[in-house]
Amino acid sequence: MSFAFNHSRASILGIGTALPNHVIAQSDIIEILASSLQNQPDLARFARRIFKSCGVETRYTCEPDFLKPSESCRYLPSDDRSRIPTTEERMNTYKRESLPLAVEAAQKALADANIRPGDITHLIPVSCTGQFLPGLDVMLIQNLGLSPRIHRLPLIFQGCAAGLKAIQFSRDIVQGAPESQVLIVCVELCTLHLQPVMKREALFAASFFGDGASSCVIGSARQDRTHYLQLGSGYSVLLPDSTEDMTWEVGNTGFDLYLSPRIPKLLGSYLLPELELLLAGDELPELWAIHPGGRGIVDSVQKVLNLREDQTKYSRDILKNAGNLSSVTIMFVLDAMRRELQSAGSLSKEGVALAFGPGLTAELMRFRYVSSSTSDLTEPEHANL
Repeated sequence: MSFAFNHSRASILGIGTALPNHVIAQSDIIEILASSLQNQPDLARFARRIFKSCGVETRYTCEPDFLKPSESCRYLPSDDRSRIPTTEERMNTYKRESLPLAVEAAQKALADANIRPGDITHLIPVSCTGQFLPGLDVMLIQNLGLSPRIHRLPLIFQGCAAGLKAIQFSRDIVQGAPESQVLIVCVELCTLHLQPVMKREALFAASFFGDGASSCVIGSARQDRTHYLQLGSGYSVLLPDSTEDMTWEVGNTGFDLYLSPRIPKLLGSYLLPELELLLAGDELPELWAIHPGGRGIVDSVQKVLNLREDQTKYSRDILKNAGNLSSVTIMFVLDAMRRELQSAGSLSKEGVALAFGPGLTAELMRFRYVSSSTSDLTEPEHANL
């Protein structure tokens, strides 16, 4: 790839992640769900196959109700469905549980970047699993000690792609105003929206989502900074003929998510031309930060691009150990990648980050892991694409 030396390049300077205290094995979730489907044995058998093959072994949840015996779980009851939590109750839980996770992730990101809260100029909170006002942005300002005059841009109800979308917004902010320091805070409590399954289609969404939070600080890298992620060109695109393949709507007992089994195939059909546009004739990079929206999505991207197993391991490991955390997940992947590269003493390497959400929306972005202050700090060609 061709680059130009530029020390003021917008970069991810620090990353922080957080998970709830409650861990639940995928095998336990299967038993709870199967119990709720005791009157639909065919659907229960199908559920076991889906849950065992989706690439998830453990998930984290803010809701201790999932740790109870199957007959006591209100979210997936085996008999009395009058006890199922309403959307109002779920939103109250979201309001109570989202802030501590968001604060933990943000504090870690600020510490990792070695930046004081008062120096943050922009705040971008991200979530699609809950809403309340005054919102998460106000609560974060009060709990982190951010300036009350900070610029705020909440990204609400944008789905799994929103984490990378926020990173790209932040890159543009810093490129336009190099003194800016942007704090992104993503928090998703996906398990709050688990509810009784009546159709096969609903099982795909129920099989792999978990709870968590992530945060990052984006600013101009100083000349002495090391081990960070420099942000290159990127964009968002709506894929054709896919509007109804991923939907997320408010229902009476939580949000109703539909994921079409066509999604991996659609990505396989349309992703390669978009990556050719992004790379503009350059070779495929070494690093790939793929949002693990499901095992099938990672498989599809790996097949289309002919990637090695070690190039998709970060995405697969996050999916295996925590599930799909919606907008939160891409920063978990980037953090795991950066930490391993640093630990291994790797030289600077280039990469591409990918995330997908309703629309179908694909977010694509070039980045570079910069190992040391003596690295050739660079700016991709077509950086203004």
